[in-house]
Formats: sequence, C-alpha cells, structure tokens
Amino acid sequence: MERLLALWVEPLSEERADGSTLRDLLRLLDALEVLCPFVEVIRLGLCVLPLRGPSRFFGGDEAVLAAVRQSVRDVLDLDVTLGVAEGLFCAELAARQGTVLLAGQTTAFRRAQPLGVLGHRELATTGRRLGLYTVGDFADLDAARVAERFSAAVRVLHRVARGELGELPGQRDPRLATRLRSVRGEAVPSDEQVSFFGQRSAGDDRAQAAAHRVRHRLGPEAVFVARLHGGRVPEDRASLAPWGSPSRELRDDAPWPGRLGGPSPVTSLQQPVAVELRDESGEPVRVGVRGSLSAVPASLVLVRGSRRGVIWHAGPWPLVERWWSTPRRRAHLQVLLDGGEAMLLSIEAGRWWLVGIYD
Repeated sequence: MERLLALWVEPLSEERADGSTLRDLLRLLDALEVLCPFVEVIRLGLCVLPLRGPSRFFGGDEAVLAAVRQSVRDVLDLDVTLGVAEGLFCAELAARQGTVLLAGQTTAFRRAQPLGVLGHRELATTGRRLGLYTVGDFADLDAARVAERFSAAVRVLHRVARGELGELPGQRDPRLATRLRSVRGEAVPSDEQVSFFGQRSAGDDRAQAAAHRVRHRLGPEAVFVARLHGGRVPEDRASLAPWGSPSRELRDDAPWPGRLGGPSPVTSLQQPVAVELRDESGEPVRVGVRGSLSAVPASLVLVRGSRRGVIWHAGPWPLVERWWSTPRRRAHLQVLLDGGEAMLLSIEAGRWWLVGIYD
C-alpha cells in the first residue's frame, strides 16, 4: 500500500455554526497543494497526501513534515498532529498518535492496536469474551470462522485487520468534497469517472481532482478521455471526449460486417503516420483488386532513412464502405518487425499508413 502522510487538525474536526470551519479547511488545502497537488480531505480535521513524491522533491520525509507543519501554522496559526503509515486506516491512527512509521513498520503497528479502533462495538465486546484484544488477534482468525460467527460488515473489518483493505468503510465523508466545492464556488462534476474495472481507488481520486483543477483553470477542452463506440476498425472505434462530459448510453448492437477481428491494438493513432512497405528488392508492396499482396513484405520505412525488417505479417483484410455512393476502399495488414514491435497498417488510395501499435 502507498505510504500516506495524514494531518489531524483537531480544531477543524468540529463544524462551527458560522461556516468558518469549511473556509479554514479550504485555506489549508490551498496552502498544502503548493507542497503536493494530490491532497485529499477525508473528513473535517483530517487530510492526507502521498508521501513518496514530496519526499523526493524536498529531500526526505523530515523535510516534508517540517514544511507541512509550517504551512498549517502560517495559514491557521494552529498546531497539527502528523502521522505516516501505509493505507488510510493506519495513517489516521498514526496521525492521532503522532507516529511516523518507516516503510515496512505498518503491519506491526496495525496489529498492536486495540480492537476498538475498528469502530464496531459488538465486535469489541464479543472479542473480549473470546480473548481477542488487539487488531492482530482478530486478524489471526481464519476467514471461514469469522464468516460463520459474524456479519458481512465484520468480515470487511477482518480484511482491514489483515491488511487486505487499506481503509475502513465509512472512513471518508462522501459529502465533504461537494460542500467544499460549493463554498469555493466551483461547479459540481456532472458524472463520475471510474477506473478500468469500475472501482475507485486513491489514485483515481487524485487523478480526478487533478483533472478538475486543470479544467477549471484552462477550460472544458483542456482534458480529454478516450471513449469507444461502433465501427469496423480500431481507428474508427475510438474518439476523444472532454473529461466529465455526459457519456452516451448507446448500445452497439450493429453487426458491422467486415469488422476487423481481435486483438485490437493498444494504441490507435488519431492522426495516421505515412509509412512505406517494401519487398526484398525494395519495390513498394501493393494490394491488388482481388485483395492480395503484390509481394511478401520485407521492410517497413517509418521515416526517411529509417528502415525496419518485417519478419511476419497477417492479412490483408480488404474493406469497402459506402458502396452505394462514393465507396471508400482500404485494407489492413498486421506486421511484426525485427525489433519485436507489432503494428497495424492500412492502405488507402495506394498509400500505406500506420494506424495502430500493439502492446
């Protein structure tokens, strides 16, 4: 898990009636973002930031801790308790205790904590009857035995105790970020960006926060994300859309006859690159009217003076679109170069183009 620096500012943990708590928290965030752009507000009074990047920049953990303490004093004239540990759960505990853990010390620290820090009263009471007094005692229980005796919520806590999960359920205040944006006068994002498999992580949250800051400063067209839609070939199926724009929930049920089969290239070029495909004698390789190659490809010229050997190829796959009006005729060819690179080429109007790169 990632090492986190947690800040516990107790005077900001209770919201004041005049709304000054949120305003002070925003002032603190602005000051901390000068040191690290990936600061997260977890709850009132609790902020975290990844330590590795700032530590490299400032020359060590102690320099970062000193800079953070000074920033809190300069902005709020308050003392702050700092803690460093791996994962949000242990980082908050370390901050409340003022403990800075080195890499590899988090497991022992977590196991030594009293069982009550997991925040489940029934578990703490039952644990005492069973002779379980620490998080480590609870973690040592077999997962099957925990599932037999306790609820699903306690089974999640068991994974936290074992270090399989980095934070407690409900440890974050999900409404606080929206409230802070409202106080700052920023628009609330219309939809949520998620990771590849649909989950959220600390890295996803930091990436989203950075994207929103860039978009706020440079405009809605400053950050783009890739989206897939219907099409026959990879370069037609990918497009860029502004970050945060509403996604079109359209089903791609079209059969797309002539669609190029998988695997698809990892990178599809928005602007294809002109290349030359040549045979052993140095003559251009072409695709005939029947969809066959004029010769076996031997080399690929990416730029003038840069020639790469072709050791394998597959295709071509001819494609004719809009046959009822002005037809578009092209063909695709997969090639493997002598350096191990795999590429997808397209030929149209007698010219070869690099349109995709495989991983």
